[in-house]
Amino acid sequence: MRDVDRADMAARGKIGGYARAAKYPAEELTAAARAAFMGRFLREVEERNPGLPDGERQRRAKALLNGYMAQLARASALARRKNGRKAVRS
Repeated sequence: MRDVDRADMAARGKIGGYARAAKYPAEELTAAARAAFMGRFLREVEERNPGLPDGERQRRAKALLNGYMAQLARASALARRKNGRKAVRS
């Protein structure tokens, strides 16, 4: 078995990733991951309230997603404050 240079493999992976990103729209590349992530919130809504119309399920799942993201943002801000770093502004 030949030795694998990890740095070279990382560089090859990066090159391949850029080549793929140049060929396809970002939405297409991430569609499956985004659908699976949103599915988590849709399942939670369905477990809490079975049989809701699709539009209402989507609305509630989006609200759960927004709440989850707000929790992540708060945790990040608290961690930065604890470590003495300032908030990141976009």
